[in-house]
Amino acid sequence: MILSDICVRRPVFATVLSLVLILVGLVSFTRLTVREYPKIDEPVVTVSTRYTGASPAIMESQVTKPLEDSLAGIEGVDVLTSISRQESSQISVRFRLERDPDSAAADVRDRVSRVRRKLPDDVDDPVISKVEADASPIIYLAFSSDRHSPLDVTDVASRIVKPRLQTLPGAADVRVFGDREYAMRIWLDRDRLSAYGLTVQDVESALRAQNVEVPAGLIESQSREFAVVARTDLSEVGQFEQVVVRAPVGADGYPVRLRDVGRVEVAAASERTSAHFNGKPAVALGLIKQATANPLDLSKALRAELPRISEGLPEGMTVTIANDYTVFIDRSIRAVFMTIGEAVLLVLAIIFFFLRNWRATLVPLVTIPVSLIGAFTLMLVMGFSINTLTLLALVLAVGLVVDDAIVVLENIHRHLEMGKTRFQAALDGAKEIGFAVVAMTLTLAAVYAPVAFMTGRTGKLFIEFALTLAGAVIVSGFVALSLSPMMCSKLLKHETRHGRVYNAVEAVLNGMTHGYRRILGAALKARWLVLLLFVAVVGASGWLLNTLKSELSPVEDRGFIIGVFSGPEGATIDYMDRYTRQLEALYAKTPDISRYFVVSGSPTVSQGISFGGLKDWSERSTLSPQIARNLLPGFLSVPGIRAFPVTPPSLGQSARSQPINLVIVTSASYTELAEVADQMLQEMAKNPRFIAADIDLKLTKPEVTVKVDRDKAADLGVSVEQIGRTLETLLGGRQVTRFKRDAEQYDVIVQLAAADRSIPNDISDIYVRGSAGDMIPLASLITVDEAVAPRELNHFAQRRAVTITANLAGDFALGEALTELETIAARVLPADYAIDYNGQSREFKISSGGLLLTFILAVVFIYLVLSAQFESFRDPFTIIAAIAQSVTGIRGRG
Repeated sequence: MILSDICVRRPVFATVLSLVLILVGLVSFTRLTVREYPKIDEPVVTVSTRYTGASPAIMESQVTKPLEDSLAGIEGVDVLTSISRQESSQISVRFRLERDPDSAAADVRDRVSRVRRKLPDDVDDPVISKVEADASPIIYLAFSSDRHSPLDVTDVASRIVKPRLQTLPGAADVRVFGDREYAMRIWLDRDRLSAYGLTVQDVESALRAQNVEVPAGLIESQSREFAVVARTDLSEVGQFEQVVVRAPVGADGYPVRLRDVGRVEVAAASERTSAHFNGKPAVALGLIKQATANPLDLSKALRAELPRISEGLPEGMTVTIANDYTVFIDRSIRAVFMTIGEAVLLVLAIIFFFLRNWRATLVPLVTIPVSLIGAFTLMLVMGFSINTLTLLALVLAVGLVVDDAIVVLENIHRHLEMGKTRFQAALDGAKEIGFAVVAMTLTLAAVYAPVAFMTGRTGKLFIEFALTLAGAVIVSGFVALSLSPMMCSKLLKHETRHGRVYNAVEAVLNGMTHGYRRILGAALKARWLVLLLFVAVVGASGWLLNTLKSELSPVEDRGFIIGVFSGPEGATIDYMDRYTRQLEALYAKTPDISRYFVVSGSPTVSQGISFGGLKDWSERSTLSPQIARNLLPGFLSVPGIRAFPVTPPSLGQSARSQPINLVIVTSASYTELAEVADQMLQEMAKNPRFIAADIDLKLTKPEVTVKVDRDKAADLGVSVEQIGRTLETLLGGRQVTRFKRDAEQYDVIVQLAAADRSIPNDISDIYVRGSAGDMIPLASLITVDEAVAPRELNHFAQRRAVTITANLAGDFALGEALTELETIAARVLPADYAIDYNGQSREFKISSGGLLLTFILAVVFIYLVLSAQFESFRDPFTIIAAIAQSVTGIRGRG
């Protein structure tokens, strides 16, 4: 070919071409982002809406339903889900992956604006946001102390350490877990308020009027000026206690101060979440990386900063890395790079064994690195990153890129043995084989290119794998036609005499050749028997293929265990802490666990998550899946909560994600839906390989319903809003104003003392002021009823839905589990019910559906390339026929 002729005749030109490939490839390598998996811009947009005082049922009918009806018509919507909770509605619009996230968000904003006027007047404006692919922390720091209070630990972590972490190169945000933020808590005494004839609105007004910070201006003379600072704000407990709630009445009157009607203290703004590290109370900081940042560099920067952070902490306070996702990423990438080196060495050893010529072995020794380094340029141009999948592609590429070089090398070596000079042998050998090299390169690239057409999230992940591998093969074809002939023309040498080792290996190879010739001759004489054997193998391959277990992704030992737990509806944070202590004890007595971190109250008070950090892989022989299985009986035996350990999912899925995510949809009532879901759970319980099966539809949340007698309230001059605001402040706590501490602003929160709001009947003993100025007990205006209600109401594709989640035993494949669930659903569900999937289950279904098309495309591409090479539409079938037989080998590996 022209390229090989030019390179043989102009060796400096060929060398420069390769050096340019290496130089540009190395520069590209330094600019590639390092990630665990390829970045996927998830086109997911959420619409969050708040409506104060609204129950889940009201949120569903008045807020969620109108928004859903409008959003459903947007182009490219894949899944539309919603959750209606007390006072909040959250709608998640997941688009097909080909949709641009920014364009999808713009469409959502447009549809929401159209329907805004149909929502209740008092509802807050919907908040629209995109879900970021890298919005989860990659490193957790745990702060703990035996000497300092949780408030002090939170203050140091949030006020001092958090800003330092946010300035690290590549850091996007820092989240706080288990925090106890400073607040000025004003605990009102119900009886004292009513005795003084005061209401909570009086307290709020006094605080707003007497705790202000305003500029007081300047005093100026002809030569000097003074800034006037008016100390009108409050910052100390004693100052708040002196706040006058009611001024003196008459000459002998006295003022009513805040200390007279309540207790003031600096305490936590909220105690609805908690965290423990190694059994001790802790506050955690979660470091989130930027989308384009290198997580390994960010981890190194944090570890370099950590000693300085530790030195600056108050005495008795410690900081520890509770969990670091980048450890596994670093080990994985290092392992893949090592595998690439091992693959290169093995390939070179095999080539040397067959060629038995060190000069000839130098050719692939040079061309393999050039091809791999050159592939980095294509990766940068296509916007790829260095991750486990692209590096896996390079591992496979080692065996493929050498093929082109070997073909050219072997043919030139053959011409050299004909007695030609090295120069002429290189010219003739490369020219003779040039078209075959191009055809082979295109064939190998065509094998993997169709992987880029896979659907679903998994398909998007493997686009970089497929195109990186195809790109490396194409670069190797160019190198084989440029650098390889030139090197052969300079290095190869025809030797007439060989040593003992060469002759011994040659005898073995000749024996193999003669043996193959005899087998081939026998096969040609018994063609019908061979054909019958071929049909039998193909049939067996099809049967074996059906027996293969199907999973979304293999289970990995990522160096830690995740524990997910939940308590009964209405459980408090103290209740959750009491039982999670037993989980901590299980972690503590597991030999392979070196640290453990437990967070309660996330995402709701009665839910939580834990991390069990494992010892280094070199210090243990038990893999994380087995450790999780060993912990399972202990987790299931903890009373009062539902808990189970899992290994972290692969392919970048959520830590809370479970393999089973079956959605049952219907237009029936939620009560009927819950009954049907319970029947499904009962059927699943008969199979012990379904672990910790649960549903998200809970109709047992304790609820207190307050009904206002509007006529009586109107007669006494009490507005419904006044009653609602009173309950909101006294029972829920209201942030009234702010106070300053160490140059930071913190909330001032007014709430009823805990002893006055412990049982439902306490509501009736609260007083409000009538239009005549007299104090009226709520008992005469309201009725209080106790009931149970749903915690949340879910929709899937605009229909009422319940989601069944479960983990799987180690020998239970996801494909097998979903098939069994479909069988159970066909037997249990009524006619107006249907099933769908979400999470890992949905991704498995989408990916499985696209695999067959991908396989067919690969076969078609190979057939077309071979047809073009052979100039025949019949001859390629000889090669294609071998594909069906290869399945037997796949099943043989399990």
